[in-house]
Order: sequence, then C-alpha cells, then structure tokens
Amino acid sequence: MPKRMRLTTWRPLATAAIAALTAALLTPAAAHGAPRESRPVYSYDNAIREAVWVDTGLDGDGDGKTDRVAVDIVRPREPAQQGRKVPVIMDASPYYSCCGRGNESQKKTYDGGGNVVRMPLFYDNYFVPRGYAFVGVDLAGTNRSDGCVDVGGRSDIRSAKAVVDWLNGRARAYTTRTGTVRAKAAWTNGRTGMIGKSWDGTIAGGVAATGVKGLKTVVPISAISSWYDYYFAKGAPLYDSGPDWLSDYVDSPDARARCAAVQHRLVDEAPRTGDWTSLWTERDYVRNAGKVKASVFAIHGQQDLNVRMKHLGQWWDALAQHGVERKIWLSQTGHVDPFDFRRATWVDTLHRWFDHELLGYDNGIDREPMADIERHPDQWVTSKVWPPRGTATTTLRPDSGPQPGVGTLGPNRGTGTETFTDDPQHGETDWAARIDTSTPDKAGFVTVPLTRGLRLSGSSEVKVTATPTTSTAHLSAVLVDLGPDTIRDYAASGEGITTLTDRTCWGASSAGDSACFKETRARTADVDYTVVSRGWADLGNHASDAKGVPLTPGKAYTITLDLAATDHVVPAGHRLALIVAGTDKDLIDPPSSMPTLTLDLSRTSARVPLVGGPPAFARATAGPASAAPRATPLDGVQAPGTVHRIPGGSR
Repeated sequence: MPKRMRLTTWRPLATAAIAALTAALLTPAAAHGAPRESRPVYSYDNAIREAVWVDTGLDGDGDGKTDRVAVDIVRPREPAQQGRKVPVIMDASPYYSCCGRGNESQKKTYDGGGNVVRMPLFYDNYFVPRGYAFVGVDLAGTNRSDGCVDVGGRSDIRSAKAVVDWLNGRARAYTTRTGTVRAKAAWTNGRTGMIGKSWDGTIAGGVAATGVKGLKTVVPISAISSWYDYYFAKGAPLYDSGPDWLSDYVDSPDARARCAAVQHRLVDEAPRTGDWTSLWTERDYVRNAGKVKASVFAIHGQQDLNVRMKHLGQWWDALAQHGVERKIWLSQTGHVDPFDFRRATWVDTLHRWFDHELLGYDNGIDREPMADIERHPDQWVTSKVWPPRGTATTTLRPDSGPQPGVGTLGPNRGTGTETFTDDPQHGETDWAARIDTSTPDKAGFVTVPLTRGLRLSGSSEVKVTATPTTSTAHLSAVLVDLGPDTIRDYAASGEGITTLTDRTCWGASSAGDSACFKETRARTADVDYTVVSRGWADLGNHASDAKGVPLTPGKAYTITLDLAATDHVVPAGHRLALIVAGTDKDLIDPPSSMPTLTLDLSRTSARVPLVGGPPAFARATAGPASAAPRATPLDGVQAPGTVHRIPGGSR
C-alpha cells in the first residue's frame, strides 16, 4: 500500500529555496545519487496553463485547410524557469466536452483567456507537482478541434500522433485555432506516455501501433484493439448501430455540420452484414503490433461487456509475439477505471510506472510480477508472467448425458447429437441457471466435480459443427464455473462498484480543479455460478471470418468461436461447464430467423488454456461422477441487459 500522504491534498512547500533544493530529485542524473521516486516539489497553483493547436496535416472536413487539434497543457513553472525540460503524460479523448471523463463525468473548463482551468481526472493534480506536464488533447472533430471524428480511423490516430510529433519537434503548432503565430514545445524533452480509458486508451494503443518516436509508454484501460470486434463477433452484430452513430454522438456541433462525407463513409463501409471491409482494416491495431516501440501497461475488467476481453487478449498476444515490454492488471469488474476499484494501489503503481518509463528511475517496477489479477472482490494475486509458464491448451469434448441437452465434458471424443432452438429472449444467465435441466434453448456439458482447482489463463476457442434449419443462424459459446462464490456484481449499476459520498484527495487542488474524488467500494453478489468467458459468431461466416454467406438448411457447417481471454480458478468441488446456444440476449443481436440447430458432438470441442495443461485437467477430474442434477435454478448475477454502445460511457 502507498504512504498515507497520498490520500491528502499536497500543500506547496513553504519556500522556493526548499523547492529548488529538492527539485534535483526529479532529474535521473542528479549528482547526489539516483532517485527512486519523483516528489511533489512544484506548485500546482502556479503551474503554466496554455493551449496550442497542432496541425495534423489532414483535411478531414474538406474545407481546403489542414485540421488543427486543440491541446490543453498544464505544466510546472519552475523547471522552465530553471531551463530544465520535463516529460509528458497525455490523454487524447473525444469526451472532454460532450460527455465527461471518469466516475463523476468531469469536463474541461476554461478561463476567459481560453486556458484550461479544470482538467478532468487526477493526472494533472498528481503528476504536475512531481515534474511532469499533463496534456489533454481534443480528438479531431471534438470540443475545440477542427476535422471530423472517424471512430478510430486515420483522423483519430493522426490527430493524437501529431501531438507526439509536435512534442518531439516534428510537427507545427499555433497559439490560436486560426492564427499564424507558431508555438514551440521547448519545455519538454519529448518523452511521452499516453494514458486513457476506453476510447482514450484505444487511441493510445493505436498511436503506439504507428511506431511514433518519442512515445515511451502507453497505459490503455479497457481499450479497443480492433474496431470490427467492437461491433461484430465473426459476423454476428453486437449492436444495432455502427460507428456513424458513435461519431455523431461525440462530434462538436460545428463538426456535425461539416462532416457529412465522413458520416456517409462510416455507414457505407461498415455494412450491418458484418463483412470485413477496408474501413475495419484501417481500425485494426493488432495487425501493427510489430511496430510498437512503447512499453504497455494494460488494464481490463474481465466482465467488461462494453469493450470485451477479446480486445485485451488478442492485443496482449500480439505484443508478446513481438517482445514488447508489458504489464497487466485484470479485475473482476465491468467497464471500470482502476482508480475506482483499487485506488491507492493504482495511484502508487502508476506513479512508479511513469517514473520508471519517463524519468528513467530504477525503482524496481520492471522486476515485479507482470500480472495482478483480482481473484475475489478486493483480493489480488500476482503472476510472474501472464499467462503463467506451464499454461497449455487442453482440448475438452462434449458428450451426451442422461437427458437431452444435459451432457458431460471431458477429454474423450463424444458421440451423437444435441439439438436446441434459438430463443432471443434468453441468454447466458438463463442457460447457466438451468445447466442441469433439459431446456429447448441450449445444450450444456459439465465436468465432474473437481478434486482440485483448475486455472484458466488466456483465450479459449470452441469449434462447433452444427446443422441449421434456416438460412441464418447465430451461435454463442459460454464457459461457466458452477459453484458458490462471492463476486463483483458486474451486471448491476456501477459494474462492480458502488460510489460513496466521502472523498479522498490525490495530488494538489486549485480553486478551479479539485484533486478530491468520491470514494468507491466493491459491490458484490453471492452466486451459484460465474460466467468465465464468452464468444459469438454468425454461422454464415463458417468459411471466412471476413464474409458471411446464406446457409443451406439441413447442411452441416463447422465454425470456430473465439472466446474472450480470462484468468479464473475453478475451485475444487466446483464444475466447469460449456454451453452452446443461439442468440445471447442483449449481448448479440438475433438473426433474421429462429433456427433449430443440431450439434455433431464428435466434431465439437473446446480448446481451453489451463495452467498445467491436460495433466492438470486429468488430475482435477479424477473423482466420482456428478451428483443428481439440481431441480431448482441456480442463482447468478442479473441478466446483463442492453450494454452501452459508447466505449467510455460515463465511468
């Protein structure tokens, strides 16, 4: 845990002389020895607050002039007076004006001269006194910026990358939106770290995937790694609208008036069929993971049903393949910032991460375990690497059981078939609650009670061979831990947290920008089962991830569903279940028809990453057969409900 001093608002030191003496602590090459921690020695009240407009080199709105994006800056005054340069922490966001940031939906506010007074979140309050500049960038088409929002495309990424280029002397900026007076970033050494949640974190990852020089680290929180996967799962639509709706939602009023061409492209090139187009290629950052030079500290909620864990899993695996320095936190929450589920440890860890990556301090954070994982509400464990060494893919196979749709799950190939009918009024909570009961809307397969715990760590796949009765069909595959537990209630309002009225302070406050934020606590639920991982697909995409085709009723098709990454321990005494069904209510949209599907069990399997691999599964299932099925439904969290179409929301 961090020192208690970080729970109180920092007060400026009494004299400039003391500040000058301690300022040396912020320089890695300080003569008196290498420091391990930056300290709050600079005045936040007296910080320089300014705005510049960086030229992106694009003309997204087609007005014949290159677009400029607004960059609001808060930086300590004293280093500039001493002729010393500082690193930058940067959050590029579309939400600074339309929607707000953080649990309290804070927006930027300005003084009469157009300089920022309140910067949302705690980053400037905490880090500016410690010798960092904080930069809040309005993405193109939002707030005070020119251009158009293109939802993760060239404009979004270039408008943020241009700022990194400017900080490193490679781009132009101006003191006003339309003027000709140039602004130089002579006050920074160019070392930049980008941070942000959801759309903001997505931009950080997208900019990192350009390989831009000067970007030393990114901290993406609940971030999208491929925008196709935000809207579709192998052809199955996750929402009833596309990126045009989202662009219109965050566009500034004048951008809406001038960005019709961009809006049309977002409609025309993002068909609701779920087919892959060049628009999605442009917004796929995973394919460019090999260009990433920055280190990555990724944070994600394992029950995030907005930006789902598939984004984290595929991004993480691609970075690993290219040897990128990485760190990861996995919580039990939904779409929630770590400031609101592990505040004190988060601020301390982020502080040490930026000190190491941007100031070069040897504070040991690079030698600590790679992963922090929330195993139970507010109970965390670590892994030296993630997934842990010794994790191996284990093939589990469904087989028929004592009644229709109630089967077994084990290492041996199954026989026979199971049949279910798509019912869009039901979803994963309905299926799991009646896992031991024959119902017409799902097929469930369950291991024997485990004699020892099994740890799943990484991404799973479920290969399904199914015969539909209609020309369209959607499939869902769900892994479930069957057994009692207390978990964060990710399906409730708050997605695993409750916001309190008391406040704690993290950094320095000014008259217009308080560093004090409402506290939170875990919101929990006692359950009989926990959904571990999910995946979906349109069976029409059986031959191609990129394009769907009509199905021939009565013909068997094979398709692989990609399940979200997870790190979950199924304890001894619990059972692991695989459910295969149709539409997962409110998590995917239904097909145009309601098919009955027949599973060929001999050609259906799950590939699950288990710590210890197949031998671990064999040891854990070397026990007696399951007890008699439970007649009453199992209790879980409430059905997730219609999830947000806005990556970021208000939390």
